[in-house]
Amino acid sequence: MAILTPPCVLMLFVPSVMVLISSLRGFSVGELEVGFYSTSCPNAEEIVRWVVAEAANSDSAIPAALLRLHYHDCIVRGCDGSILIRDPDDASLEKKSSNHAGVRGFDVIERAKARLEAECEGVVSCADIVALAARDAVFLSRGPYYDVPTGRRDGRVSNVSDASHMPDIRESVAVLKAKFAKKGLSEKDLVLLSAAHTIGTTACFFLQDRLYNFFEGGGSDPSINPHFLPELKLRCPAGGDINVRLPLDPGSETVFDMHILRNIRSGLGVIESDAKLYADASTRAIIDSYLGSLSPVPSFDRDFAESMVRMGMLDVHTGSHGEIRRVCSRFN
Repeated sequence: MAILTPPCVLMLFVPSVMVLISSLRGFSVGELEVGFYSTSCPNAEEIVRWVVAEAANSDSAIPAALLRLHYHDCIVRGCDGSILIRDPDDASLEKKSSNHAGVRGFDVIERAKARLEAECEGVVSCADIVALAARDAVFLSRGPYYDVPTGRRDGRVSNVSDASHMPDIRESVAVLKAKFAKKGLSEKDLVLLSAAHTIGTTACFFLQDRLYNFFEGGGSDPSINPHFLPELKLRCPAGGDINVRLPLDPGSETVFDMHILRNIRSGLGVIESDAKLYADASTRAIIDSYLGSLSPVPSFDRDFAESMVRMGMLDVHTGSHGEIRRVCSRFN
């Protein structure tokens, strides 16, 4: 099968461009391995890359959606594709959780899977496709390119109750830290993975309490920059359409960069959990470290890539555990 790169994204996938974690073919991380499919399905990563680029060409919101999909998959039962299982008549499936409201990109994963099955039947897992698609989504948004260790197998469980304890945008930083720590992720990971909000949008639904009912008697979150508050209220008026969408990183919502950290520092964080990161001493120090308060300044792109790889290893199935689904939306 010949693999071509869509003309609009040709230069984005030149391998020597923006590679922050050098290619380590065969390098193992736990039971996962960079280049796991190099023999069994040598075009696997290129096929996923093509499908993601193709989708992004027709829908500019797809990169952010795929990045979010990977997080929502990993943070529940681990990176096992449990969120992908779908059945409109089965309310017990993980995807039905209100904590997954608005998550999309499933069709992109299914298209990649179909092409992979045509090339290498029963070889590449859906969980790996999700991880690879997130990496390619970041790079398409001018973010870092990084090697993704692969070899995950797909889980055989998808339960709505498993998603009930996900991190929530209304929770305190202390609670968010604890939930991340339970997954083996650090405070630094919390900041870096939150910074994935540098691309994408959110709905006014998630801002209603912050804008109008932050206190018991009403009122707005005082941490919102007073010059920014009227803009947010104009976009999301009280009693207005809660489905209206606005950028999570105003001024840089289509480019993957650390602009969101500057916005958070300046009181321009849109959702509550992002804004709270600057009110906590330890997460504030991490944000400030990327904005020049330390010398040398750490590499945001490299650190983000490392956090993504770390998250991508959460509770993975490998070896004889799990399965390789033929269709990502249902168990074999």
